[in-house]
Amino acid sequence: MEANNTIIDNLIAAEIQLVYKSKVKPSERPTVNSSRKAYSVLMATWDEGRIEFIEQFKILLVNNAKKALGIFEVSAGGTDFVPVDQKLIFTAALKANATGVILAHNHPSGTLKPSTADTTLTNRLIKAGELLGIRILDHIIVTTEGYYSFTDEGLI
Repeated sequence: MEANNTIIDNLIAAEIQLVYKSKVKPSERPTVNSSRKAYSVLMATWDEGRIEFIEQFKILLVNNAKKALGIFEVSAGGTDFVPVDQKLIFTAALKANATGVILAHNHPSGTLKPSTADTTLTNRLIKAGELLGIRILDHIIVTTEGYYSFTDEGLI
């Protein structure tokens, strides 16, 4: 029994801190109350050199007032696929104390039609968000010439 206590006494656990810091004043944050506004905010930060080259998956986090808290790039992939780890999405949302998430990814091909994988992923994330009290407000597919909104099309 004493040997176990000695081993336990030598274990060290890391301290975890949950911190959200923003350099943007709340009064300066854009209100994201439409897919058009979400597209505008997203495109202001999208890397123009990559939008037609590789798929990227980002999230736009908002609070109850639909004020933008920030944009987080979840992952980047190949020319026609991007892996998405839902744990990263909700970790970022929880850390920012977001109540809503707008999913976004680009199609380098320029097509705005969602794939079956896009729809499946969206539905999975909606269900996961419900458990955490975080709403998936939209999923936007972006290209240099426009966007497709799952919400506008009645899919969310």
